[in-house]
Amino acid sequence: MKKSFTDIFIRRPVLASVVSLMILVLGLRAVFSLPVLQYPRTENAIVTVTTTYFGADPDVIAGFITTPLELAIAQANGIDYMTSTSLSGVSMITVNLRLNYPSDKALVEITTKVNSVLNQLPTGSQQPVLTVKVGQTIDAMYIGFSSDVLASNQITDYIVRVVQPKVQAVEGVQTAELLGAKNFALRAWLDPQKLAAYGMTGADVSAALSANDYIAGLGTTKGQMVQVTLVASTALHTLDEFRKLVIKQGANGAIIHLEDVAKVTLGSDDYESQVGFDGQKAVYIGIQVAPAANLLDVIKGVRAIFPEIQAQMPEGMKGEIVYDSTTFVNSSIDGVVRTLVEALLIVTAVVFLFLGSPRSVLIPVIAIPLSLIGTFTMMAAFGFSINLLTLLALVLAIGLVVDDAIIVVENVNRHLDNGEKPIPAALAAAQELGGPIIAMTVVLIAVYVPIGFQKGLTGALFTEFAFTLVGAVTVSAVIALTLSP
Repeated sequence: MKKSFTDIFIRRPVLASVVSLMILVLGLRAVFSLPVLQYPRTENAIVTVTTTYFGADPDVIAGFITTPLELAIAQANGIDYMTSTSLSGVSMITVNLRLNYPSDKALVEITTKVNSVLNQLPTGSQQPVLTVKVGQTIDAMYIGFSSDVLASNQITDYIVRVVQPKVQAVEGVQTAELLGAKNFALRAWLDPQKLAAYGMTGADVSAALSANDYIAGLGTTKGQMVQVTLVASTALHTLDEFRKLVIKQGANGAIIHLEDVAKVTLGSDDYESQVGFDGQKAVYIGIQVAPAANLLDVIKGVRAIFPEIQAQMPEGMKGEIVYDSTTFVNSSIDGVVRTLVEALLIVTAVVFLFLGSPRSVLIPVIAIPLSLIGTFTMMAAFGFSINLLTLLALVLAIGLVVDDAIIVVENVNRHLDNGEKPIPAALAAAQELGGPIIAMTVVLIAVYVPIGFQKGLTGALFTEFAFTLVGAVTVSAVIALTLSP
């Protein structure tokens, strides 16, 4: 009988057991170290350039702010496409970067281009504000806060002071962003008729506010033995102080206060936007998970502190989790486990019906889970994560990894039925199937590998899918050539 590399694993079963145990240990280690995400990790960054010019109409914003900025930003590298919005008093330019283009590099270039046209912007416009967001535009979790008693600005104030710091302290939370926030702001609703009666304009009121409500740093004064920090009360702190603010003094000595020409209230800084979920208006916190963090662990940590947050909320305020992306990930994991159990049961029944040997049934029952566990080692080596697409690959791999073990078992049983002893039967069966199993594995790898080298979004999503299948098929072939015979 000719020699084959499979002979050593049959004649030395301890070696075959060690190889399989090594696959098992490394796979189990990888399972608990791989990050769990909803989708494969991609760096699709968005840079937003916001410029405010109070009082300007949309045409002025579009012509004198948005257009010059767009022309300058378009010269930066790494841009996929841009969109812009010109509203009354504000210009918003959204720059979508190419997939996996370094966001920090693009931000530096865009900032340089924006600074190059600052001298072309109108004098009264504010400095453009650049923000960058990397990753998914949909957060991993949304928590909604609403109340029938408290106003939106009161809800926002409580969330900023109490809830947001607790959520951001959870390990793995990158950002806890507020959606629909209404921050406290003093609003002076001017009465045009009263302004006209006193011979004033809105600019006069604005100038009076600027001159009488500001923060002053006066420094310190030093004596021979003491040093005193100088403090000046140049800022207004209460609603009544704003109402009593003197904005004009007439020639006859008459004093005009702000409340004489305006309705002064403590309102919100924004009345032009609103956020809702399923028709319910509220203030929401969006949880963004850090790129290297485990999605399931992070959301589990947020859920752990949420009952404490609910218990401490003011009377009349309620909070609830309205969206949790881990629901889909958990259902996918459950689907993989369910499919694995079903495959094991079907394989067990089929092998037993055709071979009639419990020993023959045991081999594919061990080979299938071992091949899948070994696949996690390959995923860890490639830097993949457990996500919807890699889980899909594992489900499809169940039908592939079972073939190798079954054909080995069937071929050994064929030799046993011909009257051969167990050792010679295993040696002959492994020698006959060594080449076909390797050839079948190479063909399957050749089918899936090209998928992993696609470009763009398709390649970014399906690279992990393709190479996870390749890893499962490879590990299955190793087990079929070492442990199964």
